[in-house]
This record gives sequence, C-alpha cells and structure tokens, in this order.
Amino acid sequence: MQMKYFIYCRKSSEQEDRQILSLPAQAAELQNLAEKNNLTVVDIFQESKSAHTAGRSKFDVMIKRFEAGEANGIIVWDESRIARNSLDGGKVIYMMDLGQIVEIRKPGKTYRNTPDDKSWLQMCFMMSKKESDDKGVNVRRGLRTKAEKGWYPSSWTKPGYMWDNAERGNKSLLIDPIRFRLIKQCWELMLTGAYTTPQILQKLNDEWGYRSPIRKSLGGKPMHRSQLYNVFSDPFYYGWYEYKNSSGETVWKNGNHKPMITEEEFNRVQMLLGRGSKKRMRKQNFPLTGIIRCGECNAMVTAEEKWQTICTNCKHKFSSLNKDECPKCHLKIEEMVNPTVLHYIYYHCTKRKNANCTQKSILADDLIKQVDKKLKKVKVSPRFVKWALKYLGSLHDEESIAHTATITQLQNSYNDCVKRMDNLVKLKISPANSDGSLLSDDEFLAQKTVLVSEKTKLEESLNNQGQRVNNWLETVEEHFNFALHARHRFEVGSPDEKREILVTIGSNLTLLDKVLGLDLENEYAFLEYVKEIEPSVSEEFEHEKSVDISMDLESLWAQNRLVLPR
Repeated sequence: MQMKYFIYCRKSSEQEDRQILSLPAQAAELQNLAEKNNLTVVDIFQESKSAHTAGRSKFDVMIKRFEAGEANGIIVWDESRIARNSLDGGKVIYMMDLGQIVEIRKPGKTYRNTPDDKSWLQMCFMMSKKESDDKGVNVRRGLRTKAEKGWYPSSWTKPGYMWDNAERGNKSLLIDPIRFRLIKQCWELMLTGAYTTPQILQKLNDEWGYRSPIRKSLGGKPMHRSQLYNVFSDPFYYGWYEYKNSSGETVWKNGNHKPMITEEEFNRVQMLLGRGSKKRMRKQNFPLTGIIRCGECNAMVTAEEKWQTICTNCKHKFSSLNKDECPKCHLKIEEMVNPTVLHYIYYHCTKRKNANCTQKSILADDLIKQVDKKLKKVKVSPRFVKWALKYLGSLHDEESIAHTATITQLQNSYNDCVKRMDNLVKLKISPANSDGSLLSDDEFLAQKTVLVSEKTKLEESLNNQGQRVNNWLETVEEHFNFALHARHRFEVGSPDEKREILVTIGSNLTLLDKVLGLDLENEYAFLEYVKEIEPSVSEEFEHEKSVDISMDLESLWAQNRLVLPR
C-alpha cells in the first residue's frame, strides 16, 4: 500500500497546552521526521484551537480528506494533538478499523491498525481527556474561590484596573494609576449625553493616548470600539460581577474592588446607549418592599422602576426601558445628542387580592420622606440619652442593693427547703421508722411533693432575679442608642438595613391614600410621647453655638413627673 501522510499541528492557549511547542516548531520537527523516513507528505494542517470539545475546522477538513482517500496516515507531535475529547478520539479509532487511516506516527512511536496499538492509542486519548478535565475542574474551583472572596474571577483585568504583585491565588485588584482616570473620563463624557461612543473612543485613543497594558508580546494597543462598548455595558464598573457557584447557578457578587461609577450612573448609560433592560444584571433591591401592605385590600406593596427618554429630535417622551429608538421618529437613542433621561421609582399595591383596588402609586422619594418623619419622632438628643442613662444607672445601683437582699432571702429559703428535704429522707430511711410508725409511705410522698414544688419555685425566682437586674439596663441602653442613630442609619444604609430599621421601630405598616401608617413599638411610642410633653429632649432644641444649658435641662427633665416614672 502506498502511504501518504497529513502533518497535523495544533496548539491552544489553554492550561494543558502551555508547554507544547509552537505551531511553526511542530511543523518543522515533523517535516524533519518525514524527510528522515522518506515519508510522502500531502499537506500540512496548523490550527490554534482547543481539542477539549469537538468542532475544529481544519481537523474536520482533514478527516473529510481521509474519507476521500487523499491520504492514509497522520504525522503529529503527540497523541493529545489529535484529540482531547471522546468524540474525535473515537472517530479516529473507527477510521483505523475501516482502513481509512492506516498509520499514525509521532517522534519515537508508530500506531498501526493492530488491536494493541489501537488500544494503547485509545488509552492515550482517554488520559489526555482526563488531564484536560482535571485541570478544568481545578481552574474553575480556583476561580470560584477567588470570586467568593470578592475578587473578579479571571487572570485578566478590566481596562482601568490591575492585579498587585502578591503570590498567585492571593492577588488583589487595584486601580491602574494611569488608565483608571482615563476610563473614568470616558464614563463622565458618556453621562453628559453630549458624546457618542465613537467620539469618546477617538478622544480616548488619539487625544488622551490610551494604550493597553503590555504583557509579554501582547498589549500596547489602542482600545477597540467593541471593547469600549463592553466597558459601558459591564456591571463590574459599579462594583458587581457574576460567576457560577458549585451548583452551577449564576451568582452576582459585590466585589472588593473600588467601583468607578455608581449603579445609578450605570443604568443611565444603558438608557443613553438604547439598551434598556437588556443589561439589567441583577434584581433591584428596593428598601421598602415586603414590609408594607395596602391599607385598602391588604395586599403587599411593591416597587417599580421606570425610565423615560425625551427625544432630542421630535421631543416625544417615551419609556426607554425596552426600546433602543424613539417610537415616533425612529431616531436611535445612541445617536441622540444630550437626550433628557428621566428615572422614577414608584411604590404601589400589587392588587393580587383585589384587582379593582383604587389605591394610587407614590413616588419613592415621597415615601422615604414620610419614613424620615416617623424616625424623627423617636429621635432624641444625645444629651438627653446621656442624662437618662445616668439617671437609670443610679436606679440600677439602688435596685442592685434591694436585689441583693432579695437574692439573699431567696437563697436562705432555698437552703432551708433543701435541708427539710434531706431531713425528710433521713427520717424515712431511719431504723426507727422501719415499721412506718414515724412516717408512712403516703405521708412521705405528700410532704415530698410539697417540698419539691417549693424548691422548683424558689429556683425559678432566683434565675429570674438574676436575669432581670443584669439585663434591663442593657436593653434600655440598646433602645436609646437605636433611636439616637436610626435616622442616620436609614439615610446611609443598604436596602436590607433600611427594611430592618423600619420593622424594628414599629409594626402594622400600611399605605393608604399615599400615607404611610405605622404602629410604634412600646419603647419607641414612649419616646414620641416624651418629645410631645417635653420638647427640650428633641435634638432640634439644642444648637451647637448656644450657651451651655445642660445643667438647666437636666434639672428640667428630673422635675418632670411624666418622664421619670416611665
């Protein structure tokens, strides 16, 4: 049989191919092998493609030419160049069974159509696949661990950021001292609405001289247009990224890196690009959902986000959440020069219990203002809190003295009860009572039952006394401090923190006719009551530049009979 060969060279950028010769080096070595052995080479195939999955274009062309009978042998650097997946490997073995491939040569080894050679070749394909699978699992595990720690799961960074020089696996993402400022200027120009993406790209590359970081033979090039579009659509720049957890689910993570913009600015850019909700990367977390019910139908109150754009051409206002052009004049949003973008958040009844509920929606800002008024009612001045805790501390000292006497009395009673139980048992088991003449079984059981009940009650009283005195002052101090800082914490806190603050101070939250209803908890209702009867406890009553009247205020509060008893 006349032998004709194809030379097949392959290399990919994946982990398992890092130590493999380059394509030109493979081709040169294999051509030398063919010349030394006087082998007829029909064609040379070279491609940069992973063999972990099927679908290599030049490999598929080579297989079809084998089927057409143009050649019947392969020359490769090693077995893993042919296949790292079961489909391609099985196809090559099957073609050897059919005689379409007669021989596979590599430096130092030749496989022919024999059971031993084909078994060994198949085992080599299997080991290549296992090596690739294992490295893939390890890489994914490492990236997942990295993502869970709050760092973007990739060895490559985003434009404007760079990795530090820590050891591999412990690197932190830092801002690039040169490129961070340039990319941020791109966002700022985009947010003005007066520049298109191509115009910003021209400024970035030509006027500001942006060039990508140099890594070995890569980098040092201006930014491409598609890359800038990717920057403007990447939630990474406002602090979030996605990754797959161990269950294969896509999870969003708030990273440890410094955000370049805010989420609000990111959403505005999406509107200016005409991408609407296509880039809604994570579910919006509204602070007042899930805790307020409709005052009319008792259904839950939900929130809705709306984006509107006013066309610069025809002045038509339209919802731009799912549109990329003006519905009236069909001008692309991306092509509009400085369009007006409006953003609203509304709270309204879900109407799940009554589709005909008549309650109207309310702007989020208006609802937040009502919450602030509620919190303002329970906020007292730091000076009043200091005085109240000082006063309660003196009460605590007095109660501690009385408490000690109570504890002593209870302990004596408890010891006496235990002594009487011991004497009762001794009497029952004494030799003089062997016939039950001193204490019968029924008498012993009746007296024992009474003593056990008394002992149990005394133990409960002792425990309650200890907990009551030790905990009440700490609990009161926690309530005061919460009331003191709740308003500020609500202003700067996350949506979850705001929700927790609101349900802490009250219950039965309702929204009726755009008015928020709230039943304050007892301790916070008392603070509201104190502010009504004694306005001087309010923070607004004290001014930083006023004369120090702290002693006068403390005297005033100490004389108020409505405040002290509570």
